[in-house]
Formats: sequence, C-alpha cells, structure tokens
Amino acid sequence: MIDMIAIGTSIICLAQNIYFEARDQPTVGQMAVSSVVLNRVHDDRWPNTVCDVVKEGLKNSNGYPIKDKCQFSWYCDGESDTPKDAKAWRKATRVAEEIFYSYGISINLTDNAMFYHSVDVEPKWNYEYVVTIGDHIFYK
Repeated sequence: MIDMIAIGTSIICLAQNIYFEARDQPTVGQMAVSSVVLNRVHDDRWPNTVCDVVKEGLKNSNGYPIKDKCQFSWYCDGESDTPKDAKAWRKATRVAEEIFYSYGISINLTDNAMFYHSVDVEPKWNYEYVVTIGDHIFYK
C-alpha cells in the first residue's frame, strides 16, 4: 500500500530544502539541490526518508537542532522555517513534486552527487567535483 501521508510529508520537506537552499536559483539549480537529498535517501550512509535527510544534524538533549550543526544550514540557523515568499514556495513545491516523482527515471543532473555548497564558501572538502549549477558546486 502507498503511504500518501509519507509522500506528502516528503514533498513538503523537499520543498522546504529547495526554498531555503535554492529559491533564488533557476529551476535546474533547484532540481540539482533536490537530487542531492534524494541521492542520499537512496544511499545506505544516510537516513532513508527525505525528511530525515533534510533534518539530519546534531540535536540537543531536548531533541532540537544545535545551531550550525546540520547538514543543511537553514534547518539549524535559528531562523523561522516558515516560507514567507508565496510565489517562491509554490515553485519550490512544484519542483519538489516533479523531482520526487521522476527520481530514478530521469537524468540525474548531478551524476549522483552527495554534497553541494554555495559558490560563496570554500569548505575544506576532499570530494570529487561533479558540476557547478547556478550558485552551487556539487561533489561526490
């Protein structure tokens, strides 16, 4: 049986990640950011649900994320996680649905990348460069 509630929740979590990580990016950039989340879901090294991947990070004894200790910075930056730009949120949800339902049957824009960062930062990562799309650099 298909769990429609879990699917809906997954799309919302994916849309939140698009909105907060890439709402100013072209659609292809938003899809690429989403691909990393879904690539992780399908890899044994990460949690196996979209929401668990998006919300992965260190948590305090009360279960709340520790500031700046998450996989995706928006989730533990101390700011509100409520989208404020309705147009950008609608686009993020449309992109989330499209990438969620087409994952595995369409071209993976990032060649199965597991990591990305903004072009504005220079982390000391030792991963294989894959591609730059919009303002994000992708690695595996």
